[in-house]
Amino acid sequence: MSRDLFPNPGRRLFLGSAAAAAVTGLAAPALAQLAGGNSTEMESAVSASRRHNISSFRILQWQPYFENLKNGAILADLTSRALHFWSEDQSVYRLYPTSVPLSDDLTRKGRTTITKKDPAPSWTPTPSMRQRNPEWPPHIKAGDPDNPMGVRAMHLSWTYYRIHGTHDTRKIGRRSSNGCIGLYNEHVLELYDLCKVGTQVLLI
Repeated sequence: MSRDLFPNPGRRLFLGSAAAAAVTGLAAPALAQLAGGNSTEMESAVSASRRHNISSFRILQWQPYFENLKNGAILADLTSRALHFWSEDQSVYRLYPTSVPLSDDLTRKGRTTITKKDPAPSWTPTPSMRQRNPEWPPHIKAGDPDNPMGVRAMHLSWTYYRIHGTHDTRKIGRRSSNGCIGLYNEHVLELYDLCKVGTQVLLI
């Protein structure tokens, strides 16, 4: 549900497999690979990532948040701006940076489920979004580079709320959406394949 008519893709940090590293802020092993192991370059990478509002990451266990992992589980942490996924058989854990809602009044927290998987999402602004931004188009079709839904979307049981991709990588790690949880397109493609209709979702 985020919206920017003029996306400008920026630097992407692919952290979908961060479960393999102990992470506080950005995973040190991942940064070491990016910086070629040079400590000065690694510190620069950390500073750059903070300037770009990349999420603060830490591995979480599912037990404090879910009674079980039936159909898999997604935890969207709005404070750290990170999304966690656990598969039903506990063989897969993923940790992704996300965009989060712009303001508290656009934020919804609580338990929901994935009710629909959309492999080619189009975008239609909600009535309240059109009211706030009358200049926005009434509809953008799937595949349009200006489509703020990106390449995949998972509908939640709450009307208008989705987990979706974005072509505008500047939004990830920021308060930038109108209520949805946004991911890099590379990450939403992976999450789309991992989750199913009925996957548990908790926003905190």
